[in-house]
Amino acid sequence: MKKASKIVALLFVAALCLGMFAGCSGSEKTEKALVVGYSPFNSKFSPFFAETAYDQDVQAMTQIALLKNDRVGTIIEKGINGTTIAYNGTDYTYYGPADLTITENTDGTVKYDFKLREDLVFSDGEKLTADDAIFTMYVLSDPSYDGSTTFFALPIKGMEAYRAGMETRGALILKAGPDGYQANDYYTEAQYNEFWDYYNNKACEDFAKEICDYCIANGYNAPTDSVAACAANWGYDLAENATYKDFWDAIVAAYDTVEEAEEKETAGHDRFGLTIAALQGEYLNALQTGESAANIEGIVKTGDYSFSVTTTKIDATAIYQLGIYLTPMHYYGDKAKYDYANNKFGFDKGNLSSVRAKTTQPMGAGAYKFIKFENGVVNFEANDKYYLGAPKTKYVNFKECMTDDDKLNGVTTGTIDVTDPSFSTKTVAAVSKANGAAENETKTTGDKITTSTVDNLGYGYIGMCAKVMNVGGVPDSAASKNLRKAFATVLAVYRELAIDSYYGERASVINYPISNTSWAAPRPTDDGYKVAFSVDATGKDIYTSGMTAEQKYEAALQAALTFFEAAGYTVTDGKVTAAPAGAEMEYTAWIPADGSGDHPSFMILTEASKALEKIGIKLNVKDLTNSSELWTALKAQTVAMWCAAWGATIDPDMYQIYFSGDENAAAGGSNYMYAIDDKDLNKMILDARASTNQAYRKGIYKAALETVVDWAVEIPVYQRQNAIIFSTERVNLNTVTPDITTFYGWMSEIEKTELK
Repeated sequence: MKKASKIVALLFVAALCLGMFAGCSGSEKTEKALVVGYSPFNSKFSPFFAETAYDQDVQAMTQIALLKNDRVGTIIEKGINGTTIAYNGTDYTYYGPADLTITENTDGTVKYDFKLREDLVFSDGEKLTADDAIFTMYVLSDPSYDGSTTFFALPIKGMEAYRAGMETRGALILKAGPDGYQANDYYTEAQYNEFWDYYNNKACEDFAKEICDYCIANGYNAPTDSVAACAANWGYDLAENATYKDFWDAIVAAYDTVEEAEEKETAGHDRFGLTIAALQGEYLNALQTGESAANIEGIVKTGDYSFSVTTTKIDATAIYQLGIYLTPMHYYGDKAKYDYANNKFGFDKGNLSSVRAKTTQPMGAGAYKFIKFENGVVNFEANDKYYLGAPKTKYVNFKECMTDDDKLNGVTTGTIDVTDPSFSTKTVAAVSKANGAAENETKTTGDKITTSTVDNLGYGYIGMCAKVMNVGGVPDSAASKNLRKAFATVLAVYRELAIDSYYGERASVINYPISNTSWAAPRPTDDGYKVAFSVDATGKDIYTSGMTAEQKYEAALQAALTFFEAAGYTVTDGKVTAAPAGAEMEYTAWIPADGSGDHPSFMILTEASKALEKIGIKLNVKDLTNSSELWTALKAQTVAMWCAAWGATIDPDMYQIYFSGDENAAAGGSNYMYAIDDKDLNKMILDARASTNQAYRKGIYKAALETVVDWAVEIPVYQRQNAIIFSTERVNLNTVTPDITTFYGWMSEIEKTELK
């Protein structure tokens, strides 16, 4: 889809590890406050409804998660008295608000027993009990809940029965259609008319406006930001005085149905979403339309400070999803509406209005209390009742700005103490200069700035769509795989050159389609580890030790010829002269490089294009100024090859990307990109999810990754680094979280951080 500039929300389980942030510079900092540079906030500072990474970080300052993780992402199951785990030769003890006991029952169910500390209190002094945890889980499970967490998707016993027979008022009106009100028990005629009036009029304009706002925010329309200019950028030719409604009409006219127009052209919302977002209130409430269970059978209160959650089967991702924030029922809900024995859980089922009302004002048991957000600054004050001890720094400010230059200037001029600029060559040079480095000297840590780097939780790749790049219309045939391997072999050999040029030491080439930050990522020392696309069509190694770079490039090209021939291409005198039916002599790779080649993989494509031309194959490079074009084309499965990056989670789950569906489960939401369809791979993915044995799962995942590589729909390219920079002059670095990792950020122990 064409995406709006809104940043996609992180998974709710990000509560388990506070990470890195974006930042800014500005006016003088508040006395004795630790100032953290940030990108703009959306003011949804709710543990239930925060959407952007920045808003989530604000609310996370005020909350505690039921479960915590260590520096490598392992869940701490015994948090009350602490669990000691070594990292880099140092023992660290991790504390949490609860102990967890997991029991795998003989009937296939899994029981998670939680015991809370009995001395936990919220920042307002109210005790934190099992009732608060149960309230939180019921909010996240409510049929009207529409936040980012997918807690309700866990196979918790009774979850489906609890959510069944309920629909929101807005969805019911949409389902009824716009042809006329019919009397019913769910909505009035006035509500019906209000909904459809907005849907058919204002929402159409808002739909077109979102596209225009996206274009303007990304600077695509200079020198003018008119609706006509935005429409032209989106592929529509409108009159110079065109309105949002004109733009909408043009979009609809380009498709067979309005629904198709919305699906193909959305900039982040559909009209229903825009209508609900605008009308809110009563349209968000879920109403009972059929049989619906009064409670969730698998969520059981076992004591004032204990409870259990039972799933119907093993799900390796469950332990991460269960790491909910422990929110205060008395603040977000209504204690008068809580009666566990009578299936009342702190709010009326289907009505989360009390929870939504507190979206901009978070409160919890976290290290800091939210004070206010104004003039681009979020103000926090230490929570003296924090269970790990009152924070050493009384005040913390999160401060907005827009650019990396502002972040750097803020640290060097004294208005920002901590931030995370993009760790580019330009940033490294600026930090080095601030630290007094000599010309051409790198000095990322010095008297002015101290830099901490960690691997990004994600990786860059080059993708190929099996539905587009195949022989004879059969994506999974040996010939089709050989066609894709021919291109992959030539592309892969230029990875080191390109990544070193773009990132230097701040990124490394990877050989499996998984982030190196994951415990499941194969390591060079593992048995069977293989450099990606390093054998020819006969299985013979392409490269030998001592080869020069030029010799490797030539060897890769010759290996590509063996794959082309195996794919059915005609190869004569070292050149490809004809393609088999259903394949081409020319393909195009799309890359969102701002039209200027600014992308880590751009050099890979251009060098591979020149090399392939020598053997008669043409690879065109389409450098996009508007990356949204790529997502639209990928959705339509019209792109043969492209460059992008995947984000990742603590626990790897290949379902979303590679699972092609079976009789019991739908395909993963992103599988359309590669169009991979492999029953054996599907089984491996499900088998890995159905076990909690990490050693077993790692073996299964390695086999799955090798299957993906064999399909040659994804060329793993790079693992880059993120950076956090601290003011050496103002932050007492001895108090900052030691051994920062991808999964254990500098804020994981923010209560210990002090200013000098």
